[in-house]
Amino acid sequence: MRIRPVLAVMPAVTLLLATVSAQAQIKPGEYVSGGGLGVLRITPDKGDALRFQLDVRGANFHICELSGVIRNGESRMDDSAHEKLPCIVTFTSQKSGIAVESKHGRTCSTYCGARAHFEGTYAVPPAGCAPSQVNQIRNRFKATYDQRLFAEARALLAPVVDKCSGTLSDLDHAWVRNDLALTQHRAGDSAACRITLKPWLELARTPDETIRGDYPPSDADAMLRIAQATRANMKLCGAPVVVGGKGGQ
Repeated sequence: MRIRPVLAVMPAVTLLLATVSAQAQIKPGEYVSGGGLGVLRITPDKGDALRFQLDVRGANFHICELSGVIRNGESRMDDSAHEKLPCIVTFTSQKSGIAVESKHGRTCSTYCGARAHFEGTYAVPPAGCAPSQVNQIRNRFKATYDQRLFAEARALLAPVVDKCSGTLSDLDHAWVRNDLALTQHRAGDSAACRITLKPWLELARTPDETIRGDYPPSDADAMLRIAQATRANMKLCGAPVVVGGKGGQ
């Protein structure tokens, strides 16, 4: 009896298993880049494929927006302007999250503003700190605050400051802290309000014209609003800020 060799098909089978394994390592969920400026959302798609949505904010509010289907750890942008060198985004599972890179980077840059890029590592946020979860908490907080239930509103928002600061963008971090500080004041704890605002005191003391010179125009507008809010809330909490000086606590 003649036995047919089977070794010839082993490499193909091994490659197929490796491909399936690589795809399986990329888990659906929400991932954030350093400083919370980028959000990567991965959801299941048909068969073994995955779908992704990538949103990144760079300097001066320049943004990147990409979406597509991930197969074998890659996604080819179907609307790439360059047929011979299409934008291909790669996804590699790592211990800390997912590394996102690009092939033919110049063609991928068309999906971003001049001061933004999407390549980097997107980490799994702490429990309760995924962007969608934070948005839900902030919406619940606002509804509770509007009902003047200040103690309850404080309890909702405080964990976001305690646990999620490392995965919030600077702007979100500033507004969450200002919201919490004002709520602490309304709840009768002005000392806690002053402590909550400490990370933004340096900006609050900075003259407006200096802030204008330190940031690109759109960023400067956003930082000025934060500085003004922090000054107003510190005054409410009993420690007026001296612009250009050392006011506040």
